[in-house]
Amino acid sequence: MLDALLDKAKKTAEVAEVLFYESTELPISFEANRMKSINARESSGMALRIIKDGRIGLGYSTKLGGPGDLDALVASAVESAQFGAEAQFTLPSTHTTNGVTIFDPGVEALSLDSLVSLGSEALDLLRNHDDEFLCDVGASKRITHVRLLNSLGGGTDYRKSVVSLGASINLTRGEDILDVWHYSLSCQADVDPQAVAQRIIQRVEAAREHGAVSTKHMPVLFTPQGLGSTLMLPLRQALSGKTVLQGASPLSDKLGEQVFDEKLNVYDDGTIDNAVGSSPTDDEGIALQRTPLIENGHVCTFIYDLQTAGLAGAEPTGNGERSPDSLPSPGYHNVVVTPGDGGSLQDLIGGIDEGILVEFTMGASMGNLFSGDFSGNVHLGYKIENGKLAGRVKDTMVAGNSYEALKNIAAIGSEPEWVGGSFYAPPILVADLSVSTRAD
Repeated sequence: MLDALLDKAKKTAEVAEVLFYESTELPISFEANRMKSINARESSGMALRIIKDGRIGLGYSTKLGGPGDLDALVASAVESAQFGAEAQFTLPSTHTTNGVTIFDPGVEALSLDSLVSLGSEALDLLRNHDDEFLCDVGASKRITHVRLLNSLGGGTDYRKSVVSLGASINLTRGEDILDVWHYSLSCQADVDPQAVAQRIIQRVEAAREHGAVSTKHMPVLFTPQGLGSTLMLPLRQALSGKTVLQGASPLSDKLGEQVFDEKLNVYDDGTIDNAVGSSPTDDEGIALQRTPLIENGHVCTFIYDLQTAGLAGAEPTGNGERSPDSLPSPGYHNVVVTPGDGGSLQDLIGGIDEGILVEFTMGASMGNLFSGDFSGNVHLGYKIENGKLAGRVKDTMVAGNSYEALKNIAAIGSEPEWVGGSFYAPPILVADLSVSTRAD
């Protein structure tokens, strides 16, 4: 069917590209300690992108088998090309299908009973630890088949498997409400209920006591999750070639310059085996690679899809991402922060006389992402006193500028971990940030 659609499109367009996707998903969930839902889902669709008279057109349909469906899809793409942007790219001519492991038959073989068992085990571990826990647990498997063909011979064909397990607990005592969660995603059937539950239990036990902090500047230690929810959001925005083209990135004229602490190294890598963001190519058929973004504090590269690269006069970086019904735009695969020599999280805590540990902030993304300014409520964080955790901080905010904070790194931990299956980072200690509390 893809070849037939491509043949039809080539008769009217200079260049054509067909994207087919097919996905099956089986999620189960527990809510408030009880089984809530099992909701198997299947979806499929086909997108046609063309260049006609130098302009980009897009058609999309989930109707794939009826008479006239392919002609209607071509007509839709041709019609949209009349109003499309002027194409600034050429499609790749290489067909790439391998180079990274992202499919595990073990995930495909997971039965409904297996997923329920994964969720039940995590739920039992949490409830057995504290029967006051109100627990939500979810587990799922997803199998995706992607085929991409273009009229120049380029494309890809791959299957990806993803299994996930996540849990959260709510512990309410009077006016004190504690929410803690953790989740794990992988292309391999290796998610571990014990690890998910234990991480939550560790965070809860450290939060049993309250730790009072004063409003002032102090060292702030970000766990990988805290780093991802706070400091990395503006950086990801600023390194997008689309933001650079819009003139909104504060890094647009900093290519090659040292902007951050020399200890900071960040790259995007779609070639990591079993990482959720990996695949043989991006959604335009460009083979994925390891792209340095920040090296020794220097801005190295902005990420581009084909069109933004053409507009910027830059080389595409294999970061074209899209949903089937939209045109590609720059997107990340697996963002990796290189470990440092700061030791474990406990080592970093041990070196702080007074500060806070941030596990997760809320609202940090509501600041001015383009300028890097952030002000986030510490949803889960702890006071650090004399090298030890000294209770959960409440009604506390951490604020600053992400670029200044990443210029002022005191230490980078040496033990990275995955967050959400596509962000891999160690803890990072920022020497000085503004911390405020309502208690003052």
